[in-house]
Amino acid sequence: MADHKALESALNYHFRDRALLRLALTHPSMGRRHNQRLEFLGDAVLELCVSERIYARHPEMQEGAMTQLRQKLVREERLADAARRIGLGAHLIMDWGCESTGGRENPSVLCDAFEAVLAAVYLDGGLDAARAVVLLLIGDCSETGESDYKSDLQQKLQARGHAVPAYETVGQAGPPHDPVFTAAVVLDGREIARGEGKSKKRAEQEAARRALEILERSGE
Repeated sequence: MADHKALESALNYHFRDRALLRLALTHPSMGRRHNQRLEFLGDAVLELCVSERIYARHPEMQEGAMTQLRQKLVREERLADAARRIGLGAHLIMDWGCESTGGRENPSVLCDAFEAVLAAVYLDGGLDAARAVVLLLIGDCSETGESDYKSDLQQKLQARGHAVPAYETVGQAGPPHDPVFTAAVVLDGREIARGEGKSKKRAEQEAARRALEILERSGE
């Protein structure tokens, strides 16, 4: 079995049942035993932990506002960011085809794996352990912490004398009930980066995030 000690250290949780962690890291491309059932459970565990924290942190907040805040805290981009911070992509177990098409950096894949790992923590160590992981990686829910990569990219480009970037939907894959969109961010007629997401808006945010990374590396 692969050594996932670095991941456990990043989670601040060490598994008793290491096979459970391996299952949480196994992408559906590997066949019959994969992490989708754990992802289903992890989604519920995450919502419970975040809901509890919002309820405790915001005693004056009404139900509608609480729901909106929870949606922002558990959205795909935020969970994918949390997964990147702990290097989750490097530990995923997937077939070559998925890996060669950027599976380890795909926001949807990272989000699903994050939820699966959270479920594994819950099953291995209980709700208190899962709460601790959520608090560590999502925050204390006192504010949204939501990243708006499109706004960040626009501000950075305008500060450097560039025009406002444009976004184009350049692809759609998957079944109609579960589509994955691909968006490109274009500057002065030149494509800078692409991103994928389960909505056009999410795909554009991911494209902007990747464009920011490219700009940082190039020093433009």
